[in-house]
Amino acid sequence: MLDMLVRNVNLPDGRKGVDIAIKDGKILEVAPAIQGQAAKVIDGLGYLASPPFVDSHFHMDSALSLGQPRLNQSGTLLEGIELWGELKPQLTVESIKQRALDMCRWSVSQGTLCIRSHVDICDDRLFAVDALLEVREEMKPYIDLQLVAFPQDGFLRYRRSRENLLRALDKGVDVVGGIPHFERTMNDGAIAIRELCEIAAARGLRVDMHCDESDDPNSRHIETLTSETQRLGLNGRVTGSHLTSMHSMDNYYVSKLLPLMSEAGIHAVANPLINITLQGRHDSYPKRRGMTRVPELLNAGINVAFGHDCVMDPWYSMGTHDMLEVASMGLHVAQMTSLKGMQQAYDAVTVNGAKVMGLEGYGLEPGCHADLVILQANSPVEALQLKPNRLFVIRRGVVIARTPLQQHYVNVTGTEEPVNFSKGLL
Repeated sequence: MLDMLVRNVNLPDGRKGVDIAIKDGKILEVAPAIQGQAAKVIDGLGYLASPPFVDSHFHMDSALSLGQPRLNQSGTLLEGIELWGELKPQLTVESIKQRALDMCRWSVSQGTLCIRSHVDICDDRLFAVDALLEVREEMKPYIDLQLVAFPQDGFLRYRRSRENLLRALDKGVDVVGGIPHFERTMNDGAIAIRELCEIAAARGLRVDMHCDESDDPNSRHIETLTSETQRLGLNGRVTGSHLTSMHSMDNYYVSKLLPLMSEAGIHAVANPLINITLQGRHDSYPKRRGMTRVPELLNAGINVAFGHDCVMDPWYSMGTHDMLEVASMGLHVAQMTSLKGMQQAYDAVTVNGAKVMGLEGYGLEPGCHADLVILQANSPVEALQLKPNRLFVIRRGVVIARTPLQQHYVNVTGTEEPVNFSKGLL
């Protein structure tokens, strides 16, 4: 007896009309017309079954804090950091935890079940660390939550960052973070990268740096991060997030940089919604788009994922943690409107993000965790086109969220007739 049998679904790789057999929280078989009995049978109606959405760059400690203590009037990264600094003294473990739990419920409803969240350690109380460690444990049945020790005010710039970061790691935070472009000098940024990577190497941890989140083409800390990755043997375990200065760099320098990143196995995470909102604020016209060179990174063999980054906080006043919205904005900004480009955008919020996080058992193959989302669309491209309902969100073989089938009716002939937007699209 199977625990669950999902019938008649399409898969992101193009397979159509297959069944997914689930037993003991794992995928047992993926094939057409699977025989056998199951405690629960879901009719997929020919819609898309996808592995869960992955947000590989998020800030859960600040999520849903919009307007506290005031709004970001300039819309810049630096005013957002200033605002967060004003709010920090007012924070409590309980307030951070409640907002984070509310955010997790939003995430589950959207099928976003894997999240890497940066957590600010430049508060000597480490309230955000304590709150999110509790959230990680409480939400473990529903979400894979990975935490990054993030020195928001600078590793060298804030005097107790090293001490606080080590304390956060000792408490159980998973990944070493950094923000080299926010140090006082370029040289300090390079020193911070070196020291942070050495901490990660000594502890056997991954690295995820906010890197070159700037319009300045001379902000080239990704080069240093790549070099330290090679020096310390961290290949495949290091992520450069944002990398927005790359959109302003000259082509010759980028042609040198991309092969170095590829050789070191650097992961790149772009954050389309936030990058195009915060960057280019000092431009008149023409205005720069602000997002890193996603197609060029992909063409160089570099794993690229998309993150949501912020939801209703000092840096961004919108968002519902819908990773399809992130992918849609990313493909628009990067002009990835070919069929291949749209599929790559979908991968950027699923399988590529899983690679960034180093997730084990992720996917829709036998032996993987029985984690999946059934969307009211026939394919990944159609999902990007329609932003459809998540009909079922399944975690370890258990339905944890569901949304009714969306129906549209028109009355142009005197009788209401249903319109199925899921027919005839690519």
